[in-house]
Amino acid sequence: MKAQLPVRKAILKRKTYEPPGEGRAGKVRLDFNENTGGCSRAVVRALGRLTPKALAMYPEYGRSTRRLARYFGVAAEELLLTNGGDEALRLIFDTFVDAGSRVVICEPTFPMYRYWGEIAGAKILAVRYGKEMEFPVEGVVRALAEGPRAVFVCNPNNPTGTLAGAGEIERILEAARRTAIVVDEAYAEFAGVTVAPWIRKYRQLFVVRTFSKTAGLAGLRLGALIGRAESLALVRRAAAPFSVNVAALAAAAAAAGDRQTMRRYVDEVVRLREWLEKELRRMGVRTYPSGGNFVLADFGECGAGLFRRLERRGILLRERSKEVGPGHARITIGTRAEMRKLVREIQRER
Repeated sequence: MKAQLPVRKAILKRKTYEPPGEGRAGKVRLDFNENTGGCSRAVVRALGRLTPKALAMYPEYGRSTRRLARYFGVAAEELLLTNGGDEALRLIFDTFVDAGSRVVICEPTFPMYRYWGEIAGAKILAVRYGKEMEFPVEGVVRALAEGPRAVFVCNPNNPTGTLAGAGEIERILEAARRTAIVVDEAYAEFAGVTVAPWIRKYRQLFVVRTFSKTAGLAGLRLGALIGRAESLALVRRAAAPFSVNVAALAAAAAAAGDRQTMRRYVDEVVRLREWLEKELRRMGVRTYPSGGNFVLADFGECGAGLFRRLERRGILLRERSKEVGPGHARITIGTRAEMRKLVREIQRER
């Protein structure tokens, strides 16, 4: 009999995370909330200037951190660059969450909170969004009585698009002085709100940002964790020394220096988001208010079949039936041409 490896129970209890991301080339990719128009040309030029020697050396972070800290409006010691927003989340678990301790998440939401929580062996306290996808602030406050190590709030929330109000976030912070409160602002640019300045008032607040969405750098994996300097110093103890690559640093600096391109993209997304919502409602499809670069839509009983037929025509949506309810899909706001093609195909099917 072959000897078995001593695998942790938390790993044996969960399935491998397998994102449905293969075979998407050449299709209308409205399933991953990516910037389907692509990154700034300034980014491409910056990547082209990388020398063979630069690629052969381990990266240095000081200059990039200072530059990107200015972009976020914080001090360099209040910013930690990470390998995508996912690493920022994992570092919170590595720093604050012991096996068996509690964490609070608001579902349906970004699955990586539960993913990292289960790997850490934490007890997940899940609070559900309401029927209208409203933020469950009362449920979160009640869950704080359980003494969780961390609370994760995606704002705006993925996949619902829900935007928690400043008063609701503040209420949680005031009620949880000994709990790490993580506000994931991956889509903050599309909502035009951030609580990053609050780190000076709340030492338990951590804000996650990413260059995957607005900057269009999902393929390079660069995220950021923002927090008060002394709180972030604890997280740095769990961070790997060279997790962010030199290409991501160069690309992010170029993107941050070309804010006009990002502003144009955000403005276009907001316009097309409103247009798509109106078109869908005109067809009898329910949508929920969104602060992100996507719309959650309820196609009802015909949804599952519609999604399959759209996929056969090369249009990819992210079905959310299991997390939200039958017939629901999250639709990324792509280019104007992609949105018009989507609406034509849906009209053809209905």
